[in-house]
Amino acid sequence: VQLQASGGGLVQPGGSLRLSCAASGSALHNYAIGWFRQAPGKEREGVSCISSSVGSTLYPDSVKGRFTISRDNDKNTVYLQMNMLKPEDTAVYYCATLRYYGDHECLPGVIWGQGTQVTVSS
Repeated sequence: VQLQASGGGLVQPGGSLRLSCAASGSALHNYAIGWFRQAPGKEREGVSCISSSVGSTLYPDSVKGRFTISRDNDKNTVYLQMNMLKPEDTAVYYCATLRYYGDHECLPGVIWGQGTQVTVSS
């Protein structure tokens, strides 16, 4: 499977963006998928994950209540709806397949999409 992330841009604080992670080469419903982000000078951070089967989701406290991950298997795409964006959400966002999906954490695998820049600034 190959992944392609898109949808980033410049948005004011409090605004919204929807990121897309489109898959090709394989059916996305076979994979658990995560969104990760990395800001300059900071470590990579997981921001949401969705399982391959029942579509259960995980979020860290930093985005819980503001971000929503979903999947459309007919379109072979996973989405990340980001609302109430804050300047600290500024980062390059990546989608990736997961090698582990547990009750409290998910870990990325080896297949990554290219990043999409999200900048939250007035």
